[in-house]
Amino acid sequence: MLKTSRRCSVTLLCLLFMAALQAVVTGQETPAVVGAKELARIVPASFYFQGQSGPTQMRNAAAARLAADRLVIAGLVDTSGYASDVRARYEGFFITDSPVSIGGQALGTGAYGFGFSTDGKLTISDISGKEVLAVAAQSDKSLKRPRPLMMTKAADGVRLYSGRNYVIVAAQ
Repeated sequence: MLKTSRRCSVTLLCLLFMAALQAVVTGQETPAVVGAKELARIVPASFYFQGQSGPTQMRNAAAARLAADRLVIAGLVDTSGYASDVRARYEGFFITDSPVSIGGQALGTGAYGFGFSTDGKLTISDISGKEVLAVAAQSDKSLKRPRPLMMTKAADGVRLYSGRNYVIVAAQ
């Protein structure tokens, strides 16, 4: 009787340990928006794009962990000194340390400029200004307090917002 009880206890303990381990592993794969303290450490102070460098607007910067060692970072930059054609398609930077999908389209590892257009699209350009991706943005009319740029967790990744417009960024 005592032997059976001990086996049951050991088996139960092993099952609980495996369940806890599974929760930790699963938790590492769930996207999470980075907090303010860590954000200050990982967001660059300025960003180079098409021959110019603009300072980052730290209040309009966001980052998310798509997995334990996979980050995406986005931020608006001060483009007041840029030509109007550059400002029209470049309002900020998008950095990813692993391949991601944006709005269902693949984007490789790298640093890019981005802009949300008035016609409801997000355009991603390489640092030379060449467009590499354009996707339709969705509108979130229920968003109570839209900000110029933010990220929130979503069921299938993270939402990158510009005001009420957003695209889904997901690990590949």
